[in-house]
Amino acid sequence: MQTSNASTKPYHPFIVFHQRLFLSKPLGGFGGVVFAIFLLGGVFADLLAPYGMNETNMFNSLQSPSLNHLMGTDHLGRDVFSRILYGAQLSVIVGFLAAGLATIISVILGVVTGYFGGKTDMLIQRFVDAWMTFPDLVLLIVVVSIVGPGTTQIVIILGCLYGIAGSRIIRGSVVSIRENMYTHAAQSMGAKTLHILWFHILPNVMPVVIVLFTTRVGAVILAEAGLSFLGLGIPPPSPTWGSMLSGSGRTYMYLGPWLALAPGICLTVMVYAINIYGDALRDMLDPRMRGR
Repeated sequence: MQTSNASTKPYHPFIVFHQRLFLSKPLGGFGGVVFAIFLLGGVFADLLAPYGMNETNMFNSLQSPSLNHLMGTDHLGRDVFSRILYGAQLSVIVGFLAAGLATIISVILGVVTGYFGGKTDMLIQRFVDAWMTFPDLVLLIVVVSIVGPGTTQIVIILGCLYGIAGSRIIRGSVVSIRENMYTHAAQSMGAKTLHILWFHILPNVMPVVIVLFTTRVGAVILAEAGLSFLGLGIPPPSPTWGSMLSGSGRTYMYLGPWLALAPGICLTVMVYAINIYGDALRDMLDPRMRGR
């Protein structure tokens, strides 16, 4: 009697890893679930939103939350819940693109400076030190004021800002990995530099890279919301959580408190969920943190 292959097929490593994460770090696993809900809500905003993001109806202006409008309406009668979903979509796009760009920059700078050392390390790291002396918000305001607001500009600016600063984290891991026996063995056998970087250095810093990317997503979303609140983020008519707080949320705070509470709570919960999920990933992927 033959047994089905489906019954004996092992689970995907991604599923197994998150099962372990839920058992050992339940709070981090909960954060991952909350983040996934926001992620799916943003990706499928076009299907989930009951109204258009800029669909106005002055007869329904400043209505409190109800079955027809789960989070109420703003002063133009636009459904707040629909705008929250489309705002999550923009946050997901900007967060992942800017965090991805930042991670790539961090890996390139960190691997080059950490492995080669010498004058290359000194010159690049002194530039990083000088870069980190500028306050993030001030630097963002100055650069955005020069190049102008827009999704592409925000992604590039935030990616460069967090990418250069994050290179020091990757550099520290590369310096320790460079001194391991397997790296010296590959060098003594005549392996090329690119071969060592690709097959020995980069795979061993991937846990740090994954955690860095996760934490950068939350930081980017929060920074984009701050710029939108100041009027320097993604321009209208695209709804962002920061612009919703700055516009109708601040103007009609007393007449319609849900206008400020809805985007504010979503922003807080999403960033907090990403941070605790990133901390759990760090604890699971870093052998030195296991068991704590």
